[in-house]
Parts: sequence; C-alpha cells; structure tokens
Amino acid sequence: MSKTNPPELKKYMDKRLCLKLNGNRSVTGVLRGFDPFMNLVIDEATEEVNAQQKNDIGMVVIRGNSVVLMEALDRI
Repeated sequence: MSKTNPPELKKYMDKRLCLKLNGNRSVTGVLRGFDPFMNLVIDEATEEVNAQQKNDIGMVVIRGNSVVLMEALDRI
C-alpha cells in the first residue's frame, strides 16, 4: 500500500476560495482546515444556487472527492 501525501493547501489557509463541486454546485468561503483526503472545512460559506440566489450556510465540511475545481479569490 502506498503512503498518501497530504494536499499542499497550507498557502490557502484563511483565504477566500470559490469551490466548484460535482453536481454543478458552487460554494464560496474561507478555508479553515483540511485533512490528507482533501476534506475541507469552509467558514462563512455561501452556496451559489444561481446568478441571483445565494444562501449563507455558515461553517461546512466538504468531502474531498466532491471538489472539482478550487479557485483562490484572495491574493496568495
């Protein structure tokens, strides 16, 4: 069995991110933590339902295998 390396996400800690998830979902928030499986803890999260509707959902944990794309909104 091969040893897994943790994702290189330290430079994104406490930065605002936009996450594109499977199922054409999108969440924006501040990265507060992660683990070796790339599960993410996002604070001040906002779910973007469509261009007009956004839902504040607070602090959430997003499973790593549902993340399709991650974009930093703050300067790294």
